[in-house]
Amino acid sequence: MFHGKKKTHKFGRLRGDRISFMRNLGNDLIRTGGIETTETRAKAIRPKVERLVTFAKRQTVASRREILSRVGNARVVKKLMEEYGPRYAERKGGYLRITKLGKTRKRDASRMVRIEFV
Repeated sequence: MFHGKKKTHKFGRLRGDRISFMRNLGNDLIRTGGIETTETRAKAIRPKVERLVTFAKRQTVASRREILSRVGNARVVKKLMEEYGPRYAERKGGYLRITKLGKTRKRDASRMVRIEFV
């Protein structure tokens, strides 16, 4: 049985902890418009948040419910549907930008980046 090329960032957490961690990181990004975090975390969260923006572009009740099931926060859903959906209606993809800050975190020397909406 071949199990190769199955890559996920686990961040040293159990499955439930990892899911809530990623959900909270995505909610913070959507709520504030941009956050500073490590490069690995930014690369892991980018496809998830871009997928949510793609759902928000559709402007249907079904897409609103799908976003709510993935995000779990009504205020974040409202911001996605009313602000980010119409803003990126004409854009095909690539809603987020990752900018390397050129500094490292003191305790473990992880590279820090800023992830924000374009």
